[in-house]
Amino acid sequence: MKLTATEQGLLIPKELLGGNQEFEIIQEQGKIIITSIKKGYSIWDLGSNPVECDVRDGAINHDHYLYEQ
Repeated sequence: MKLTATEQGLLIPKELLGGNQEFEIIQEQGKIIITSIKKGYSIWDLGSNPVECDVRDGAINHDHYLYEQ
């Protein structure tokens, strides 16, 4: 694939990037290397997948230890 640079730079087609959102760009020995950065855990991810077992409601007795001591 050939790309043409504009005044702003290069536009890389989304299908080449996959589902990734963050990338690191490195220039070494005349080459530009683009690598994806794995998404780390964030506080915004809390609760997105709270239970990974056969429990129907993972919130049952969740705060019991806070209030019953």
